[in-house]
Amino acid sequence: MSSYSKESLWTKDFILDTGINFLVYLIYYLLMVIIAVVAKNDLHASLAEAGLASGIFIVGTLIARLLAGQQIELFGRRKMLYGGVALYLVTTLFYFYIPNLSVMYLIRLANGFAYGVVSTATSTIIASCIPASRRGEGINYYGLSTSVAAAVGPFIGMFMMMRTSFEAIIELCVVLIVLCVAACFMLHVEEIKLTDTEKTRLRKISFNNFVEKRVSVISFIGFWVAFCYASVLSFLAAYSQEINLVEAGTFFFVVYAVVITISRPMTGVIFDRKGENYVMYPCFICLAIGLFMLSITNSSWLLLLSGVFVGLGYGTFMSNGQAVCIKLTPVHRVGVGISTYFVALDLGLGVSPYILGELRPVIGFNGIYELVAFMSVICFIMYHFMYGSRKQQYIVAEETSVSRMPVEE
Repeated sequence: MSSYSKESLWTKDFILDTGINFLVYLIYYLLMVIIAVVAKNDLHASLAEAGLASGIFIVGTLIARLLAGQQIELFGRRKMLYGGVALYLVTTLFYFYIPNLSVMYLIRLANGFAYGVVSTATSTIIASCIPASRRGEGINYYGLSTSVAAAVGPFIGMFMMMRTSFEAIIELCVVLIVLCVAACFMLHVEEIKLTDTEKTRLRKISFNNFVEKRVSVISFIGFWVAFCYASVLSFLAAYSQEINLVEAGTFFFVVYAVVITISRPMTGVIFDRKGENYVMYPCFICLAIGLFMLSITNSSWLLLLSGVFVGLGYGTFMSNGQAVCIKLTPVHRVGVGISTYFVALDLGLGVSPYILGELRPVIGFNGIYELVAFMSVICFIMYHFMYGSRKQQYIVAEETSVSRMPVEE
């Protein structure tokens, strides 16, 4: 029997950390897809201002990820997780009081910071829960929690907005975070034992302690992939209203969830056995096809079919990009590497709504989706020339990545 089949993946800690991550991202995506509507309808914001209400959340996330990526191994993974979840709960409670747009911006900023801390912690902890021989498979199952949340969250948000109040949605979010708190106390977190030299380096205020250069290329490409996907996340609700396909627009995310649930296990195995190129190249093509379908859709079936391709595109890239980061990064730098990658994704998700919101009066929603479909093709080209055709230059020797095993705190 091979070592691949001997090593256990579905441990208690893997399941708990994946579950916490799912709930954290579920709340993020649930609020992201409706907050622009709340800003427009309740606070009379313009489309660009509503886009900023969505995007400013990411500013807080970026700050948190940069700080957490450097400090998580020094401060401790467990403490970072506990602190992040507690802050996420408190800042989510702030949504019950939003008298004006300025207060909404502040709440979104603080909530984004909390989300950045806890999501960085869960993404770092998971690396120690996965056997090296099943890295691609494990990260894809873990990433499935994020991608399913990216589908189920918007569906719940849009569904509840049509049938209940914003306050009821926040009450649901609070209950979900309380479940995260309970799960945290059951999760065993392994800490990395740092040498004195590594501690000294991590304490320094330097560019290298905030950004992992080894993952800069895949992170740069991830920024543009996320920029493209944000057009769906932020504007699909408004677009589906404009073309009179509101019900189909709601179920777009259900289709997205089903597709990634089915495809994730397979793409993880392909990643481990064939390499990342066999997974990455198709995902750019699928994303471009899905976004182009959105630009020309005039029927429910075409809108839902676009959800299939967007799921195969962005859903596949997000988790496999994280697997690439872990593959490229030494074990004591995994926190910084993952932070760098998700900073890029979050930045793409954050700036896109505002920029595309400004373009919408000029080119319309159809033009927006044509533009991001073309950008997805550019991402394919960038990946090939910047990483895919010379990925061996980036790979850290396997013994460097796995020689230092985590130890219990």
